[in-house]
Amino acid sequence: MVGMVIVSHSEKIAKGIVELCNQMADNVKIQAAGGTDDGRIGTDATKIMTAIEKVYSEDGVLVLVDLGSAIMSTELALDLLEDGIREKIAIADAPIVEGSIAASVQAAIGSSLEEVKAVAEESKNLSKR
Repeated sequence: MVGMVIVSHSEKIAKGIVELCNQMADNVKIQAAGGTDDGRIGTDATKIMTAIEKVYSEDGVLVLVDLGSAIMSTELALDLLEDGIREKIAIADAPIVEGSIAASVQAAIGSSLEEVKAVAEESKNLSKR
């Protein structure tokens, strides 16, 4: 099953999104990677890498992020991972709350990483309606 990592500049936001996703799909491995290790607002590549490793499976991991610099931290985290793992990680271009919930439900039904990512990214179109 595809795992998920929620990357936010706020630890509370990341944990809150994981809590929402668990209400919809409690069998999906989801980790919060919010804030810095010393409790400040920001992102931490090592924290993201650790979260990816915790939820990793051969099916892959989808990472959802809140702001642009979270993408940079996630890309740095990917550089720290082994090649075999890195190839099975995707970053979704999706609204973090809607995308995370949609992706968690899609992952729960056993969809592929590509399908889970597509559903997350489709949620940005739904939020415009």
